[in-house]
Amino acid sequence: MGSVQRIIVIGTTGSGKTTFARELALRLQVPHAEQDAWNHEPDWQEAPLERFRAHVEAFTAQPCWVMDGNYRKARDIGWPRADTVVWLDYPAPLVFWRLLRRTLRRGLTGEELWNGNRERLGMNLVSRDGILAWFFRTHWRRRRETPGELARFAHLHVLRFRSPGQARAWLRQVQPS
Repeated sequence: MGSVQRIIVIGTTGSGKTTFARELALRLQVPHAEQDAWNHEPDWQEAPLERFRAHVEAFTAQPCWVMDGNYRKARDIGWPRADTVVWLDYPAPLVFWRLLRRTLRRGLTGEELWNGNRERLGMNLVSRDGILAWFFRTHWRRRRETPGELARFAHLHVLRFRSPGQARAWLRQVQPS
């Protein structure tokens, strides 16, 4: 894998960014961070911009790491420091069904996500502010915009996986540096 030491995992909501990033960090034996944990404070309050950016700044100052998330509000910090972007670019039907299953499981079990927050099942299933509506607002737009965003950071090695099988096959080959 060469000099892969600072990796950002991106992909649409429900694509499996955090699961993939955790496994990758474990295999590489490096720290992992989930940007959602910094963004969603207790009671689903959005973190102040300065605090969110400070988290990204501190985490990405380390020599080796894996971070997942699509947040543009600190892209100017994390992406220049990264050497690799893993893009989980899966088909919409697959991601939607994964997201629906995950949302139902989290809502029914009351699983804590970050900072005491839990899925709000009703809101997520039917509200315009819910995670399923967010998927429909962002999935195709991200697919269109991401290549242009990546082109702005020419130093990045980009790994674009179009199926979970491709991603798993690559992950199986990863060894600590």
